Amino acid sequence: MKISTVIGARPQFIKAAMVSRALKSKSINEEILHTGQHFDTNMSQVFFDQMGIPEPAVDLKINGGSHGEMSGNMLIALERQFEMRKPNVVLIYGDTNSTLAASLAAAKLHIPIAHVEAGLRSFNMNMPEEVNRIVADRLSTHLYCPTRSAVDNLAAEGVRENVFLVGDVMYDAAIAFGQLAAEHSTITRQLNIHNEPFGLVTLHRQENTDDAKRLRNILETLANMTNDLPLLFPLHPRTRQAVARENLEHLLDAFILTDPLPFLDMVLLEKQAKLIFTDSGGVQKEAYFHGVPCITLRDETEWVETVHAGWNQVVGADPDAIKHAVSQANTGDSIAEYGDGSCAEKIATLLLDIH
Repeated sequence: MKISTVIGARPQFIKAAMVSRALKSKSINEEILHTGQHFDTNMSQVFFDQMGIPEPAVDLKINGGSHGEMSGNMLIALERQFEMRKPNVVLIYGDTNSTLAASLAAAKLHIPIAHVEAGLRSFNMNMPEEVNRIVADRLSTHLYCPTRSAVDNLAAEGVRENVFLVGDVMYDAAIAFGQLAAEHSTITRQLNIHNEPFGLVTLHRQENTDDAKRLRNILETLANMTNDLPLLFPLHPRTRQAVARENLEHLLDAFILTDPLPFLDMVLLEKQAKLIFTDSGGVQKEAYFHGVPCITLRDETEWVETVHAGWNQVVGADPDAIKHAVSQANTGDSIAEYGDGSCAEKIATLLLDIH
């Protein structure tokens, strides 16, 4: 069996690290096709260096431009790659433009598509990620769901065949890399925060960076909290550009700023933070995996289990809601459906059955 795995963004690197290990253990031939969607060294190459992901067979170096431009260029390039490499299966992850382009290219060439993290829904079609995940799920022939609600979402859309509840591969990664981060990362000492409580902020979603009012509300509200709790803020390139465009640089003075950080550094910061503010889907779960309360700076979440279990509060960009959530932040109940850390092994076994 020959698998072409398409990845291009931070969350996909993490998931692929775990599944690639499991594929190798079963002697499955995997080629990684990197679209280049994330091109910054700290957001891309470092994942291959630190996490043991096999080096990509190709880096397409496609980034920048509008969603349509990026997706179209990826579609053209991936179609050529699939025609040349002739994989038995195309393996995709999550909800990025890379995922969308790979699913379209593979479907038009009649190649089976396996989607890891299938069935997630925010029910907000203004999110590019929601469009991507719906199209990818509709085109995929094998759907690997992390939660029962994801299975139910697909069933409600009439998708019931070859749908598998496998658990969350990100939990596999939290187990595998949490201890490694504690042993090797020195980021808290570098930032001089190893003896003090701190909060962690990640902010990059288009709904926040491209809306001046939302961006200002979030940054002003969080900046006003930093006297009580220092906030570490690794600044995503998109967010840095948005802050400059809206003349909000003065608000950043309240934060402990860094460039995007290597994966193991982020893991250690997530483990040691007192509170996490984020608009990332993956970081919401990582907060739970590391036992840290989370405040989600979006109007909805795909990971409803984290909310129901009491770990996560979804507040959008409303200043009063953000402040209230801080006062209510607490730990919650365990979430059994995320699995026991064997998700990648289950996925590799299921892939062997695709003909």
